[in-house]
Amino acid sequence: MMDLYENRNWYPMLLKEKEKPIDSEEYLYEVKWDGQRAIVFVSKEEVVIYNRHQRDISYLFPELQSLKNIGEQKVIFDGEIVSFEKGFPSFKKLQERTHLKAMNKITWQSINKPIIFIAFDILYENKNLVTLPLIKRKEILDKYQDTEVFIKNKFVRGNGKELWAKTKKMQLEGIVQKKIDSLYYINKRVDEWFKVKNFKEEVFDILGYIDKEESNVVSLVLGEKKDGKDFVVGKVVMAKKNKLYDKLQKCKRRKLALKESIKEAIFVEVKYQCKVKYIERTNNNHLRQPIFKEACKQRSNT
Repeated sequence: MMDLYENRNWYPMLLKEKEKPIDSEEYLYEVKWDGQRAIVFVSKEEVVIYNRHQRDISYLFPELQSLKNIGEQKVIFDGEIVSFEKGFPSFKKLQERTHLKAMNKITWQSINKPIIFIAFDILYENKNLVTLPLIKRKEILDKYQDTEVFIKNKFVRGNGKELWAKTKKMQLEGIVQKKIDSLYYINKRVDEWFKVKNFKEEVFDILGYIDKEESNVVSLVLGEKKDGKDFVVGKVVMAKKNKLYDKLQKCKRRKLALKESIKEAIFVEVKYQCKVKYIERTNNNHLRQPIFKEACKQRSNT
């Protein structure tokens, strides 16, 4: 097996998705933090941070250089970079941070508004640990002390439904459900790790659609009306086999003046709506991670 610390040409293990968790002693459950996945390579000489796409983002988070003092060994942590606002994770604030380019602004943020790296796994400690069961890797991870910018993700065993209910009440992103004996499968998404997200649901107007003939799906342009005007809140993918697609093609077309340009969109009279689930709204009021759920009844324009 390749040495993970020396050969960094690999991608992290990914999660499948479930609608609801199950309660089982075979699984451990932990909070899913709304941040940016990161693999952090730590030694006494350097701290290197990769995102899930293998981009080196070390320069964005200089506060994590303090992890050089966390131990004497070479270590690889897997976890989530999270920005907090008023005690709650804020993906919006993290986005603002990741879009910075000027080093003086990055440095100011790292001192005055530092992020936190929440570690949920350890993959290396002077040797590869990926063939150890998860519960053993958690024991190894647990010996590292929390700091102002490094926190170990807490977990419970067996009682996922209760934890999920608590994250819903606190309006957190959701939970993760992992088999206690799961190995770490690099570059894979297997039936041992699952995410259970807390989606919101709303009904939106369908302002139009983007149709590519060679595709089996169509992108619906979603909107809502404010002060008598249509505003786009995002796009969502729907299978063309849905009967709604045929209905939209028969709708009367119209021109729609919008603040933002949507290339290739065919705008139609607003006769139909659909129910969409999503995580939250962004700063510009767009839906994050929208998923088409179902078509709704024909809407009255009166």
